[in-house]
Formats: sequence, C-alpha cells, structure tokens
Amino acid sequence: MLKTRSGLPKHCTWEVDRHGKRRARFRRRGVSAYLTGIPWSEDFMRQYAAALERETHHRAGIGSELRTLPGSFSALCVSYYNSPEFRSLKVSSQASRRGVLERFRANHGHRRLKDLKRDHVRAIIGDMSKYPAAANNLLKTLRLVLNFAVSQDMIAVNPVLGVAQYKSRSDGHHTWTEAEIAQFQATHAHDSRAGLALALALYTAQRRGDILRMGWQHVRGNHIALRQQKTSRELLIPIHPELRSALSAVPRTNMTFLTTERGAPFDASKFSNWFRRMCDAAELPHCSIHGLRKAACRRLAESGCSANEIAAISGHVSLREIAHYTSAASQELLADRALRRQIETEGEQTLPNASTQVYPTGKKR
Repeated sequence: MLKTRSGLPKHCTWEVDRHGKRRARFRRRGVSAYLTGIPWSEDFMRQYAAALERETHHRAGIGSELRTLPGSFSALCVSYYNSPEFRSLKVSSQASRRGVLERFRANHGHRRLKDLKRDHVRAIIGDMSKYPAAANNLLKTLRLVLNFAVSQDMIAVNPVLGVAQYKSRSDGHHTWTEAEIAQFQATHAHDSRAGLALALALYTAQRRGDILRMGWQHVRGNHIALRQQKTSRELLIPIHPELRSALSAVPRTNMTFLTTERGAPFDASKFSNWFRRMCDAAELPHCSIHGLRKAACRRLAESGCSANEIAAISGHVSLREIAHYTSAASQELLADRALRRQIETEGEQTLPNASTQVYPTGKKR
C-alpha cells in the first residue's frame, strides 16, 4: 500500500492499492476503518465521527483504571462523549470541544469532581492571563460539561458559575481594507492559487472550511450551491463576475477549486499556514483568510445591503453577528449615503400635491 498526503480530516490518509484505486482510511491508536464516499461530504463525515467515537472507547479502555476513576473528571469526559448532547454536535464542533477537554483532562483528569471548587477554577483561569481567548474558551467548555455533570447527579452545583471571563481586547480577525486587498492582488496574480483563494473568500463570504470544499460539482448555473459545515444552512451564492473570471482557469478534473501543488485538496490547518505565507509575501502579516469573510460583509454593507441580504450570502444565522462583522464599514461612506437619501426624501415631500395641480384649462385635475 502507498500512502499519499491529501486534504483529508485528521488521522485520515489516502491508500492506493495495486489496482490504482484510492481509499480513505482512518487510523489512530488501534482503530482502523475505511471511509467511503466523497471526503467532507455528510455521509463521509458521519463515518469519520463514528471512527472517532470508536477510538475514544478504545482509548478509554486502555488503562481505564488510571483514566476513568469513578467520580473523576476523566469519567465525566467519557460519559459526556457518549451523550446525546455531544453526539448531536457537528463533527468540527466535537473535535474542537474534545481538544479543549482533553488538554484539561491531561492535567486534572484524575481529580474528583466533588473536590473542584470555584476558587480552583478561578486559579486555573487566572494562570492563563497571557492567553485570554484560550482561557475564555476553556471556561465556556467547562461550564457546558459541568452543567452536564449536574444533570447526571455527578455534582450538585456547577463550580464554574460565577467565574468571570476575560474582557475581549479586540474585534477578532482584522477586516481587510480595500487598500490591503489591492496590495495582495498586486503581489499575487489574478490566476494564481493565492489569487483564487482571495477571490473565493472575498466573493462568497464563506468560512475557511466551506471554501476548501468548493468545487465544480457545487456550481449550479450562475450560483454555487453549498451546505455550510458549521450551521448546515443551504445556500445558493450568486457568482460574482470577478470570481467567475478567477474560476475560468481552474481545471474541472479536481474535486476542489483550491488544491495543493500536488493537486490534492487542502488540509484546513495547512491551508491557513500557506495563506499566512501568501499574506506575509504581500507584506500583510496582520491579515488572514477569515478577515476576507469580514471584508465581504463590509463591502455588502457599504453597498447598501440590509442585514438580511448580507446573511443570504454569508449564511449567518444571527443578525447580531452581521452587525459585528460589518462594524468596519466606512462611517463616512454610509453617512454620505444616508444624507443623500434624506435629501431625496425631502425633495419628494416638497413637490406640489398632484390633486391640486392646475392645468391650462383652468380646471383642477
């Protein structure tokens, strides 16, 4: 068997048999499974989630006397991973939440839940002052899983309740300005891989994971049909002329628009590292791929689109999030547009009433 590197989920590899048939295989810590279907499709990811669950059960069974002492935080994790609350999450959300819990479990898994007090949680969060975002993420995750512990009568009170999180010091990812977009395009040609990545992010307003899954199979006439990974929302995104121009040079033989130099789909983390280098080459070290999603929403806002119209493209479920994403919209541009609308409205109001207009005959209309 020959293993090839590709943009598959974590712990998966391509295996090519002697007949030249490629098969995706999950392999980790004693668990091995072949996954069928198109990678990242719903059916494929369901099989992937099942393989992850089998790996969790297998790992819990090895040395379980050390990992899952009754009443310990580790025992809570195992119970939570098998719960409907956890299983109903998206695969990406499961992986993210599992990562946070496993890092905490490595240090505190052997401790009894009943011994965990609010002061302990405050001390743990306080030691993470250099990483406020990570601290807040841990606090949020602990709050959820300890609420589950309360519901299972493992503890009486959630010790996380009442512990304050760090105040946000920023608005998150920087929103690209028009000057920065032009600077990137001046460095990376329109028909380059980097130019295509920018066009996909800027003209679809989608998240990194959804951009990496897009391919010719998603094109429906003048639209890109997409089911978002995070929200499961189905979208028909109109193809902007600039994006159509960028796609004109993309081969129709690949499964995804964006591929590595070897022609394989991008792994999400490797794509982020690659795009980081593309931004550095354009002398834009503070810019990111997610910042282009925010720039797309900003552009739509500056074009006069309503929050609902923006969400129809970006796929946001909450209009409050739209307000956050469009906070970088030019105040000057929006203010000028508002004044023009006011003047137009005032002009209409000063026109004579049509019912009282006098015609040459001397009769009122």
